[in-house]
Amino acid sequence: MAKRGKKYRQVLAKVEPTKLYPLEEALKLVKETSYTKFEGSVDVAINLGVDPRHADQNVRGATPLPHGLGKTVRIIVFAKGQKAIEAREAGVEEVGGEDLAEKISGGWLEFDQVIATPDMMAVVGKLGRVLGPRGLMPNPKLGTVTFEVVNAIKELKAGRAEFRVDKAGIVHTLVGKVGMDGEKLKANIETVIDALVKAKPSTSKGTYLQKIAVSATMGPGVKVDPAPFR
Repeated sequence: MAKRGKKYRQVLAKVEPTKLYPLEEALKLVKETSYTKFEGSVDVAINLGVDPRHADQNVRGATPLPHGLGKTVRIIVFAKGQKAIEAREAGVEEVGGEDLAEKISGGWLEFDQVIATPDMMAVVGKLGRVLGPRGLMPNPKLGTVTFEVVNAIKELKAGRAEFRVDKAGIVHTLVGKVGMDGEKLKANIETVIDALVKAKPSTSKGTYLQKIAVSATMGPGVKVDPAPFR
């Protein structure tokens, strides 16, 4: 295990490693133990009782957050004709087709989200090697492949959490900034958990919400008692 720095060890001492904290208390600790000079993000990690090796247990989705992510979301849109006009009027970073794809292929990545109309996916598909590993590929399940571009832009700008279970059965997602009000962060996390519960596969057996932990960008993980959410 890599040796931890002095600052990390100092804040780690504030967290009881085996204690399951109520969510509100855990978030207070996350704020206290964040030691970055910049405003860090708050993440939640949730262990689910699923086996991702089975396609029907690959939990994936997105949910709007009641209090957003506390940051500006940069959006680009692949569209043409009237849909391109609507996207520009909605105020996104870039709108285009082949020209925009060439710009991205050339190394431009100054955006956080990508929306595409279904008729533009042949163009976007060529960017799979660039967008895929960064989690930026538009996906119908996430509402980012759609002709309803204005609604998609509004939702992304407002802030939402995207989740996808990894090989270990864990979901990691951003829920806000350290400087956000604790009650707002709590409401955002509760919204994510509610969305995960609704997305529970019918084939999942045993305890579904197994473990929950919250942490800052640079700070120790704080274990949350999952019992109230089961």
